[in-house]
Amino acid sequence: MKKPVYILGIESSCDDTSASVICDAKVLSNVVANQEVHSKYGGVVPELASRAHQQNIVPVVQQALEQANVTKEQLAGIAFTRGPGLMGSLLVGTSFAKSLALGLQIPLLDVNHMQAHILAHFIKDDESKIPTFPFICLTISGGHTQIVKVTNHFEMEILGETIDDAVGEAFDKSAKILGLPYPGGPFIDKYAKLGNPKAYKFTKPKVGDLDFSFSGLKTGILYFIQKQQRINPNFVEENLNDICASIQFIIIEILMNKLKNAVKKTGIKQIAIAGGVSANSEIRNRLQLAEKHFGWKTYIPKFKYTTDNAAMIAITGYLKFLNNDFANVDVTAKARLKVTE
Repeated sequence: MKKPVYILGIESSCDDTSASVICDAKVLSNVVANQEVHSKYGGVVPELASRAHQQNIVPVVQQALEQANVTKEQLAGIAFTRGPGLMGSLLVGTSFAKSLALGLQIPLLDVNHMQAHILAHFIKDDESKIPTFPFICLTISGGHTQIVKVTNHFEMEILGETIDDAVGEAFDKSAKILGLPYPGGPFIDKYAKLGNPKAYKFTKPKVGDLDFSFSGLKTGILYFIQKQQRINPNFVEENLNDICASIQFIIIEILMNKLKNAVKKTGIKQIAIAGGVSANSEIRNRLQLAEKHFGWKTYIPKFKYTTDNAAMIAITGYLKFLNNDFANVDVTAKARLKVTE
């Protein structure tokens, strides 16, 4: 009988410290420590983030092992986020993973955070659908907006990406303009459900078929709000639901149009989404409609695997472990790392 493979995953690329234990692609634990400290600054403060990781990493790993009912001696390998992310945050996870792997004399598995978002789809869950190759993945988060063609677990090609800001940033900055708390994306989603998406019209950026641009849209939203507030200082309070619905409508419309272009260009109708913004209810809704209208087969991750979490790091580490693709102990963190690296 095949011996079960236990992998510990460690994620520390931004402001959440997370640890997860998986056994042969099944998640046994996925512990996330959020950092509340950043909300009052309206964004992540790198120095505070790395300090919080140092405080959180030992208890979080301990909790993940306890929840999984696994001892560290049972682990077959340790996977960690090598990049991309905030350098100080990445260094905490990298150093911890290296020392633990050295101490236990087990393989070290370096993981590309962007690949991990995509490979979260391969976590075995009771009701999860696993994509078949090749598929297209729309990776949408606070730091990234990309359309990736996935030929196998580790063969990926960027078909299009943002030339300036990421979609998550467009949501958060728009929310900030409206005076909503950080992170603002979930608040826009919440109020948009109650509003009219056609109430206000924003212009779509003019970029290539598969590329994205959100900086002009953010500026357009800012000028629109400032102009309306000059006429009526209570404009935002009185029309919040409609404003949020209109902002969400234009952003999701941009994403869906690019996906349609990618399907037309590649002929691939297997579509997955990944990253923090894939928790947005409207993108999920529109993808499910696309299954009916365009005959796509869509793969939508569970909410708990959309934002940064260590289960996606562990599954990627597990797939690398099966390929004997181990890291050397001199591996270094990289703040900038493409999905194809």
